Amino acid sequence: QVQLVESGGGLVQAGGSLRLSCAASGRTFSLHTMAWFRQGPGKEREFVGGVTWTGGTTAYADSVKGRFTIFRDNAKNTVYLQMNTLKPEDTAVYYCAADRRALTPVVLTASSDYDYWGQGTQVTVSS
Repeated sequence: QVQLVESGGGLVQAGGSLRLSCAASGRTFSLHTMAWFRQGPGKEREFVGGVTWTGGTTAYADSVKGRFTIFRDNAKNTVYLQMNTLKPEDTAVYYCAADRRALTPVVLTASSDYDYWGQGTQVTVSS
């Protein structure tokens, strides 16, 4: 059974940093795109960042570009989201997602493009 488990969320002051982790089990995703989405209070779920199987192709939402970095460790079947210079508007539940298709050369940004999802981890940024 495929399972994605996020960790690393918490409460942080504006300007601080957090690193989120997503550990996968039940399937190896070394050849699959993985991504992070988030959903803030009263908002739709939105794309944050994604990385293809090579690790060399990434994409980010404009709102986080330059502050967040997505990377993966295929040996550990894990993807990370490094979040720096956090702002109160970054407050949301962050979800890890994986594409069932292998060898996709570009990062897709719609939630419907992904097949497996974690339960989410809460990130709260105080002002």
